[in-house]
Amino acid sequence: MADASSPVFLAPGNWLGMLGGGQLGRMFCHSAQSMGYKVAVLDPDEHSPAGAVAERHICAAYEDADGLAQLSAGCGAISTEFENVPARSLEALARSAVVSPGAHAVAIVQDRINEKAFIQKAGVPVAPHAAIRSEADVQATPDTLFPGILKVARLGYDGKGQARVKSRDEALAAFRQFDCADCMLEAMLPLDYELSVVMARGQDGSTALYPSARNEHRDGILAVSTVDASRAAADSIETQAASAAVAISRSLDYVGVMCVEFFVLKDGRLVANEIAPRPHNSGHYTMDACACSQFEQQVRAMAGLPLGDTRCLVSAVMLNILGDVWFDAVTGRQREPDWRTVLSVSGARLHLYGKAEARRGRKMGHVNIVGTTLAQAQEGAAQVARALGMDYHV
Repeated sequence: MADASSPVFLAPGNWLGMLGGGQLGRMFCHSAQSMGYKVAVLDPDEHSPAGAVAERHICAAYEDADGLAQLSAGCGAISTEFENVPARSLEALARSAVVSPGAHAVAIVQDRINEKAFIQKAGVPVAPHAAIRSEADVQATPDTLFPGILKVARLGYDGKGQARVKSRDEALAAFRQFDCADCMLEAMLPLDYELSVVMARGQDGSTALYPSARNEHRDGILAVSTVDASRAAADSIETQAASAAVAISRSLDYVGVMCVEFFVLKDGRLVANEIAPRPHNSGHYTMDACACSQFEQQVRAMAGLPLGDTRCLVSAVMLNILGDVWFDAVTGRQREPDWRTVLSVSGARLHLYGKAEARRGRKMGHVNIVGTTLAQAQEGAAQVARALGMDYHV
């Protein structure tokens, strides 16, 4: 089996593989198992969240040839739960199993410079930017890129590897501090709000799109996603974002679940920010608000099943739970969050990721609060936030 371009159907009872053992892999395992599949996870952490619930945990590095051989020998289809997995590992797996998304798509997304160029080539607008590979590149950038954000080209996530820079001197200082070969300088634009589209593309080229979520980030980490089930499907910005996401997926020849994050500017323009070649935090609401979650959708795409129903049946607010909520705001001492109050809120569904140690800034879980109206979901979210000592404003 060369790659996911060769259609394949795997009935329940077969093995599926996951490269990566984090929380996204864990939630994938739960969905796959509920559909009758067995899952093998390859991850170097013997205590990984996904490895703890999978039928098999191959404890090996992502580049380990023997571990990769074990995964591909036992699984008919394999996916990844994060974009920084070595593309060469995906190429090795594809020699004997269907791999989705493919190594080519993941490799493009791993480098911000290549990613921006690819999105533009697909006909989707992006923010003005420039590749920064040397101090000379900083000196040569146009003044229109300031103020801007300097981002490392590879391995940056959740706000890490980024610096806001108001001037060329600040950009030079940040570039020296990052001490890496390649960066990207992106102009800061007048932002109205952030929007994301989670979608799936099947082996046959069919697509299924979830209602877009409005997102709030804090310190570079997604904090809140909001979805209004009553919003008109013909909303111009959401329609434009959906069309752009589909165009990107087709250009990538993508198979699986992916997310495209967008900025909506104050003048109404839409620009793409980045691609996540996997299920995404902003799609967690689908676990309780949609007939088919993004993780079940990932199983369906991998196994060659029809893509699932993406309609949003209720409005939803997703609150990301970081390790900070385990620490008392006054004393700073660690204590268990007030789960009883959280779960007393109508429409609240708690999802914890099985991580043993709570640390500040560490993703520990999320709460989905659903309601028949957006106002009902938002009121529930405010109650949950108060119980956890989190900042939330409608």
